[in-house]
Amino acid sequence: QVRLVESGGGLVQAGESLTLACEATVDIATFNVMSWHRQAPGKEREMVAYITSGGSINGKNTLKGRFTISKDTAKNRIYLQMNSLIPEDTAVYYCNAKASPYDYWGQGTQVTVSS
Repeated sequence: QVRLVESGGGLVQAGESLTLACEATVDIATFNVMSWHRQAPGKEREMVAYITSGGSINGKNTLKGRFTISKDTAKNRIYLQMNSLIPEDTAVYYCNAKASPYDYWGQGTQVTVSS
Protein backbone atom coordinates (compact mmCIF):
# COMPACT_ATOMS: atom_id res chain seq x y z
CA GLN A 1 0.00 0.00 0.00
CA VAL A 2 1.33 3.42 -0.93
CA ARG A 3 1.54 5.98 1.84
CA LEU A 4 3.16 9.38 1.89
CA VAL A 5 4.12 10.80 5.26
CA GLU A 6 5.10 14.44 5.61
CA SER A 7 7.17 15.83 8.46
CA GLY A 8 9.09 18.94 9.40
CA GLY A 9 6.33 21.49 9.77
CA GLY A 10 6.07 23.81 12.70
CA LEU A 11 5.88 27.37 13.97
CA VAL A 12 8.67 29.71 12.90
CA GLN A 13 9.27 33.42 12.77
CA ALA A 14 9.43 35.40 9.56
CA GLY A 15 12.84 35.15 7.95
CA GLU A 16 13.59 31.67 9.27
CA SER A 17 13.89 28.43 7.34
CA LEU A 18 12.25 25.02 7.43
CA THR A 19 12.81 21.79 5.58
CA LEU A 20 9.86 19.53 4.97
CA ALA A 21 10.28 15.85 4.22
CA CYS A 22 7.93 13.40 2.55
CA GLU A 23 8.69 9.72 2.92
CA ALA A 24 7.03 7.11 0.73
CA THR A 25 6.38 3.53 1.77
CA VAL A 26 7.45 2.36 -1.67
CA ASP A 27 10.36 3.00 -3.99
CA ILE A 28 9.88 6.56 -5.25
CA ALA A 29 11.22 5.48 -8.64
CA THR A 30 7.71 4.08 -9.00
CA PHE A 31 6.35 7.59 -9.43
CA ASN A 32 6.48 9.68 -12.57
CA VAL A 33 6.47 12.89 -10.57
CA MET A 34 6.37 13.97 -6.94
CA SER A 35 5.38 17.38 -5.76
CA TRP A 36 4.64 19.70 -2.90
CA HIS A 37 1.39 21.61 -2.64
CA ARG A 38 0.02 23.93 -0.01
CA GLN A 39 -3.35 25.16 1.13
CA ALA A 40 -3.71 28.33 3.14
CA PRO A 41 -6.85 29.01 5.19
CA GLY A 42 -9.72 30.01 2.94
CA LYS A 43 -7.71 29.42 -0.24
CA GLU A 44 -7.48 26.70 -2.83
CA ARG A 45 -4.65 24.20 -2.80
CA GLU A 46 -1.77 25.28 -5.02
CA MET A 47 1.27 23.53 -6.41
CA VAL A 48 4.55 24.69 -4.92
CA ALA A 49 7.16 22.59 -6.72
CA TYR A 50 7.59 19.26 -8.45
CA ILE A 51 10.38 16.86 -9.31
CA THR A 52 10.20 14.18 -11.97
CA SER A 53 11.59 10.67 -11.92
CA GLY A 54 14.36 11.95 -14.16
CA GLY A 55 15.22 14.73 -11.72
CA SER A 56 13.74 17.69 -13.58
CA ILE A 57 12.34 20.30 -11.26
CA ASN A 58 10.05 23.25 -11.55
CA GLY A 59 7.74 25.22 -9.36
CA LYS A 60 5.61 28.25 -8.68
CA ASN A 61 7.49 31.19 -10.14
CA THR A 62 7.02 33.47 -7.17
CA LEU A 63 8.57 30.87 -4.85
CA LYS A 64 11.54 29.74 -6.92
CA GLY A 65 13.99 32.03 -5.20
CA ARG A 66 13.09 30.78 -1.71
CA PHE A 67 11.80 27.21 -2.05
CA THR A 68 13.81 24.28 -3.39
CA ILE A 69 12.62 20.73 -3.99
CA SER A 70 14.96 17.77 -3.92
CA LYS A 71 14.88 14.02 -3.49
CA ASP A 72 16.85 11.20 -1.92
CA THR A 73 16.02 8.02 -3.77
CA ALA A 74 17.93 5.86 -1.28
CA LYS A 75 15.62 7.06 1.50
CA ASN A 76 12.47 7.24 -0.66
CA ARG A 77 12.05 10.85 0.32
CA ILE A 78 11.53 14.22 -1.22
CA TYR A 79 12.24 17.46 0.53
CA LEU A 80 11.17 21.07 0.39
CA GLN A 81 13.73 23.54 1.64
CA MET A 82 11.99 26.80 2.50
CA ASN A 83 14.05 29.90 3.20
CA SER A 84 13.17 33.46 4.19
CA LEU A 85 9.70 32.41 5.23
CA ILE A 86 6.99 35.04 5.36
CA PRO A 87 3.57 34.96 7.06
CA GLU A 88 1.92 34.40 3.66
CA ASP A 89 3.66 31.01 3.53
CA THR A 90 1.44 29.82 6.38
CA ALA A 91 -0.45 26.78 5.12
CA VAL A 92 -0.82 23.05 5.31
CA TYR A 93 1.81 21.54 3.03
CA TYR A 94 1.00 18.32 1.20
CA CYS A 95 3.11 15.80 -0.63
CA ASN A 96 1.78 14.28 -3.84
CA ALA A 97 2.97 11.40 -5.98
CA LYS A 98 1.70 10.34 -9.37
CA ALA A 99 2.04 6.96 -11.00
CA SER A 100 -0.46 7.10 -13.81
CA PRO A 101 -3.34 6.56 -13.41
CA TYR A 102 -2.90 6.73 -9.65
CA ASP A 103 -2.56 9.85 -7.56
CA TYR A 104 -1.46 9.76 -3.93
CA TRP A 105 -1.55 12.40 -1.20
CA GLY A 106 -0.03 12.67 2.23
CA GLN A 107 -1.95 13.87 5.25
CA GLY A 108 -0.23 17.25 5.30
CA THR A 109 2.01 19.12 7.71
CA GLN A 110 1.21 22.54 9.14
CA VAL A 111 3.62 25.41 8.61
CA THR A 112 2.91 28.60 10.51
CA VAL A 113 5.02 31.70 10.06
CA SER A 114 4.63 34.47 12.62
CA SER A 115 5.47 38.09 11.88
